[in-house]
This record gives sequence, structure tokens and C-alpha cells, in this order.
Amino acid sequence: MTEARATARTEPGERGESRFAMGFALFAECLLTGVWIAVAALPLVTYPAAFAAGARHLGRRLAHERGGWREFAADFRAAARRGWLVGLAGWAALAAVWVDVQAVRSGLPGGPFVGAVGILALIGAAVAGLRAAAVWRPGDSWRHLLAQAGRRTVLDPAGSFLIVGGLAVVVCSAWFSAPLAVAVLGAVAAAAVAVEERHRRR
Repeated sequence: MTEARATARTEPGERGESRFAMGFALFAECLLTGVWIAVAALPLVTYPAAFAAGARHLGRRLAHERGGWREFAADFRAAARRGWLVGLAGWAALAAVWVDVQAVRSGLPGGPFVGAVGILALIGAAVAGLRAAAVWRPGDSWRHLLAQAGRRTVLDPAGSFLIVGGLAVVVCSAWFSAPLAVAVLGAVAAAAVAVEERHRRR
């Protein structure tokens, strides 16, 4: 009886240590995935494909499936076939918002309103892009994924705000230290995966 009680007292601690070890391993995997995403996004227009491959890698990790750099690279190549067009569109949207901001600075009538709308639209597009990347699978249409992700962005504001928070962390990290922002990219991909999984289970 005494031995059984002692075992019962030690089991919660052992389970706690196991959960801690698993959580730390996942955190380390997010940091590594952030580096992979940053490297894959170096061509500038490939960042949607990089996030899609990173999300797939983290999804495999959460499902306790095997996968590493080779699987990430294969997913990246598949996602980049059409994903580079999404990346190009994203840069075009950023350029349009930059023009809006210049209009605000020059004091044009209605400039502040147009600038605010442009910035909000850009944030919404970034969230939709991350949500689309989080559910991407080889063979999926980016156009269809973005359309569906745009609806989820509006209909699931709580999840969208969580992703916005992740993006804010990246911006703040880049402000203090660029290498730190690179590592945080993996955490943003993990947040997008978690948000989409939460929405799927609702």
C-alpha cells in the first residue's frame, strides 16, 4: 500500500517533466523552422511557399510523424510552383499601401482615412495568407485557399487577432534584433497552424 501511494505521488511529477520536455522540444522545433522559413523566403516572392512548408513541417511534428529538411524542401518546391504569384501580389499590395502612406504624409484630402484603410487591408491580407499557408497541401489551389482563408479571417476574429499578435512579435523582434525575428517566424507559423486546427474543431 505504501509503495502504491509513493508511486501515485511520483507519477504526476513524471508526467509534468514529460510534458515540459515535449513542450521544449516543440519550442526548439519552432525556432529551427523559423530559420528554414527565412532561408526559403530569401528570393522574396517565395515567402508564402516558405510558410506553407514550415506549417506542414510543424504539423508533422505535432502528429508525431517523421520529417526533416528534405520533406520541408519538397513541400517548399511544390508550394512555390504557384505560390510565388501570391508572394508577388503581396509585394504589390505593400507597394500600394506605401503610396497611401505617402499620400497621408503629403497632406492630401482624405489621406489619413485612405492610409488607415490601406494598412488594415494589408494586415487582413497578411493574416489570410498565413491562414491559407497553414492549411496548404500539395496540389491545392492557392486561389481557393486564399478565398477560404479570407472568409475565416473575417468570421473567426479571435484566431485572426492571435495571428496579428504573432506578426507584431516578429516586428518588435526585428526592431530589437533581426536574428531574433528570424527565429520567431517559426512561432508565427505554429500559431497559424494552431488557429486553423482550433477553427476546424469548432
